[in-house]
Amino acid sequence: MRSFDLFVRIRLASLVALLFVVGRSPKASAQQNPAETKPAAPASDRSPAQLDSGNNNFGHPLNLDTLTPSTKLVKEDWSVLPVTMPPQYLPGHDDIINTAIFPDFRRELVQAHWRDNDPIDLYVMLPKGVEKPPVVLYLYSYASKSSELYKSFDYDKYLVKYGVAAVAFESALAGDRYHDIAQTKWFVSELQRSIGTTVHDVQLVLNYLEKRGDVDMTRVGIFGDGSGATIAALAAAADPRIKAVDLLNPWGDWPDWLAESALISKEERPKFLKPEFLKSVENLDPVKWLPTLRNTRVRLEYIEKGITVTPAAAMERVEAAAPPNAKIVHYESKQEFFQNVAMKGTSLDWIKEQLGAQLPTEAATAAKVP
Repeated sequence: MRSFDLFVRIRLASLVALLFVVGRSPKASAQQNPAETKPAAPASDRSPAQLDSGNNNFGHPLNLDTLTPSTKLVKEDWSVLPVTMPPQYLPGHDDIINTAIFPDFRRELVQAHWRDNDPIDLYVMLPKGVEKPPVVLYLYSYASKSSELYKSFDYDKYLVKYGVAAVAFESALAGDRYHDIAQTKWFVSELQRSIGTTVHDVQLVLNYLEKRGDVDMTRVGIFGDGSGATIAALAAAADPRIKAVDLLNPWGDWPDWLAESALISKEERPKFLKPEFLKSVENLDPVKWLPTLRNTRVRLEYIEKGITVTPAAAMERVEAAAPPNAKIVHYESKQEFFQNVAMKGTSLDWIKEQLGAQLPTEAATAAKVP
């Protein structure tokens, strides 16, 4: 067994373990991880557009004096799935700020400025010698600190295995994107913003990839786990360019999830069960949108025992909403998942095969069965 294979398998196992973390308060998280909480810039250091935008205007930066009254009032609507902003707000600008070239692939760090005060770090990995490869977008769950993974040569080599490009980034209000917000607020307290913004991000990333022109936009997939799986399902419902989605333990069925998830403290839970909060995320529930993915290749994986983030009732409701074309896979426990999938390094084979990647015979056979 080569050393990088062992490394990747251990990292996959540790990533999945984050699905089982118990709830913690956002304030405690900020104290334990001070690097994740960046203070807002002083008002005197911000542009007029930043001061006016409330962090949810597109177009970076904007001169408010040149805008019409109707344009000034346009805001990003986090409650709807499609990006519906006027053309003058998109796409902002994006810059390649670092390139690393390895024998088997090239990694680029792209900083995308598609909103005021919310730059997104995109990690773009392209396999060597493959013209217009298929591409998979990766979204790991809240609190996974996945950006550290994408700086790893071994992990990136695993992502581009079988000649498939990879594009990865953090969700809104997670990791490096948790900034310019009160420390009492966090991913779940701002659930509409966290989910809605990132669903829009996926569409903007696809626009960016089309502009680049170096991947095959007819073969696009997205892999997500936890909150990232929720976002992946919603993004696929919003954007037909996504042909395959691979969902591991998605969050969803918000009334049940918010009532029982161990991620939420007992002190905070009552406010998330208020009708106005539930109404704010009603249109962002995968239970509503999964049935529309009849023309998309879908795999839904659930680990049945040992889960504390997503309660059993929510799992059942989300699974019941899956379209008839979905491949449903159950693992009795996290131990079974670790032994049969994570430690074997096969968790991404299925989605790569759906996009036309040529897997070795043994791997292709394994990808077809649970």
